[in-house]
Amino acid sequence: MPIDAWLLCGKAGKGKMEEAMRFGVALVWLALALGPAQAQTETEAEARKARSIAMLEAADVRVLPSLPVIETEATSLRRAEAEVAERMIALAIVAVKGETADHAMGLSLIEQFGAAEFLTPDEAAFMADPEPSDFDRIQFSWRYEGVWMLLWALSLIDDPGPPSDIADVPRLAELLRDLGTEGVMAKARLRPQPELLDAADLIYRMHWAVRQAELDGQPPPPGLDPGVVLERHYTLNWLIGYSGQAWDDISTDT
Repeated sequence: MPIDAWLLCGKAGKGKMEEAMRFGVALVWLALALGPAQAQTETEAEARKARSIAMLEAADVRVLPSLPVIETEATSLRRAEAEVAERMIALAIVAVKGETADHAMGLSLIEQFGAAEFLTPDEAAFMADPEPSDFDRIQFSWRYEGVWMLLWALSLIDDPGPPSDIADVPRLAELLRDLGTEGVMAKARLRPQPELLDAADLIYRMHWAVRQAELDGQPPPPGLDPGVVLERHYTLNWLIGYSGQAWDDISTDT
């Protein structure tokens, strides 16, 4: 599924009016996809911003037109497939421990995937702690969302789904178990940089809408789960090299 269709696939069963609205949004986005190319005088970053804003407005998600553009293909970081694969495997391992609190299993997974060198300092400290705090466990269990986005980025899944839905943990666990580290490295194909930047720009603007709704004392916009949006934004910022930050230090500015 194209990244611009994330919002089309929110949860079903919310009434005929919402279904009709979603159908209308689908038609708007189809028109956008088939419309004329951006003018040659428009910069890459401005064109990407305009596409994201059009998609969000079509889905009735609030936008901030003054929100800056993000990196371009020339100024963003193009990571090696092996680096992205290693990050994905590390995230999966810490998420499992966060979810299960099974210290022995976590150590076993590190050995199974040869992942000791894949961990960041914060992750290594968490994995070494036999009794991490509930807070840390919750934080690291959210990393399944990063795994899911990196599976998409590496072309190991076709569709991450809308940011209203949490990651399909059974599916990602099955994929990683079946492939192992060597299989992931062999099959991984990092998507073209413009596609990654499109995803990063869109989630950046979605995250602003979520945060603004919270500041206004309003519920999140339909189709946007705050936790999922945050984790996708964090992961995509790392992927494109936002501000040159290491994984443990990624910021999700809006």
